[in-house]
Amino acid sequence: MAEPREPRDRLDLPRQPRRLPERPKWDAETFAAIAEKFARFLGTWAFIGYMTIFVVGWVVWNTFSPWQFDDYPFIFLTLMLSLQASYAAPLILLAQNRQSDRDRVTYEQDRTRTERNIADTEYLTREIAAMRSALGEVATRDFLRSELGRFLDDLEERDRRSKAE
Repeated sequence: MAEPREPRDRLDLPRQPRRLPERPKWDAETFAAIAEKFARFLGTWAFIGYMTIFVVGWVVWNTFSPWQFDDYPFIFLTLMLSLQASYAAPLILLAQNRQSDRDRVTYEQDRTRTERNIADTEYLTREIAAMRSALGEVATRDFLRSELGRFLDDLEERDRRSKAE
């Protein structure tokens, strides 16, 4: 008896698709944070200094050393600098996008905080106005003193009249 054929050899079944190796999974936030740190470093004087030292060292080595690996037009140096620039530009754009996202969130939080402060200020303004109107109906200290003074004057007047009679 013949053994059953493997499914890939059978003509009545479709071919099984080849499984590609699974792509590595990158945490987008971690990658973006690393890209942002790198982009921030690209914008420093330290990076300019390091690049200057590297390029000058490269040119001096390949001009005066007996073990030159990149002759005068320095094609390999140009290729490396172009490669660095081709990676730096998207990383800088990625960092700018993250910064604009942070700015948008900060702006929304500021706007919410401002609206809350305005609402609190309006509430306090209404409360102060209500207190002022309520205080207009309340007897003040000066008013009470003047009324008590008049009352004492009336009592003294009555006392004098009763003594005089």
